[in-house]
Amino acid sequence: MVARQVFGEHLERVERYAALLASAGVERGLLGPREVPRLWDRHLLNCGVLAPLVPADASLCDVGTGAGLPGLVIALARPDVSVTLLDPLLRRADFLLEAVAELGVANACVVRARAEEHEGRYDVVTARAVAPLGRLARVAMRLCRPGGSLWAVKGERAEEELREAAPELPRWGVATWSVEKVGEGIVSPPTTIVRLIARSAGANRRRR
Repeated sequence: MVARQVFGEHLERVERYAALLASAGVERGLLGPREVPRLWDRHLLNCGVLAPLVPADASLCDVGTGAGLPGLVIALARPDVSVTLLDPLLRRADFLLEAVAELGVANACVVRARAEEHEGRYDVVTARAVAPLGRLARVAMRLCRPGGSLWAVKGERAEEELREAAPELPRWGVATWSVEKVGEGIVSPPTTIVRLIARSAGANRRRR
């Protein structure tokens, strides 16, 4: 079973989260009813394959997390990672607070705010279907610690979006960037991310 391969001993909690998404998540308009039959393939497994990439004991912020994708999935799969679920909408924050409490996710906290308003700094920042890459980099790179990274979960237009945004990326503190396929041989299609690496503190001093 692919889900067991991806989530291992944490599968039971992910299954409980799936049940919440398919019930309260749909009722509150956080997930469309048509997404329920493909909840695992399109959403949970798609996000779950990102979890092994997060460094041990890292801090992570999921910008515009919505119903918790991918942030809450990563928190469930990686209890060692400290996850902040960031979203400005009250109904999403309420759902996430209830989900975190019901699932007993001690390593996740919910913050109701826009990325522009949030003052945290993280090793990894994630975003899935939030905004075009250039706009996302402008608002989300400031949440990365020096040397940290922004992972933008994208689809077929990842390469095109990166080409369009590349001239502006250094302006937002990006040192290097790449498009990566995650979970090849495990999920089909693999998850595509654009990884933007923030300049190190030393590089920022040299730039000034």
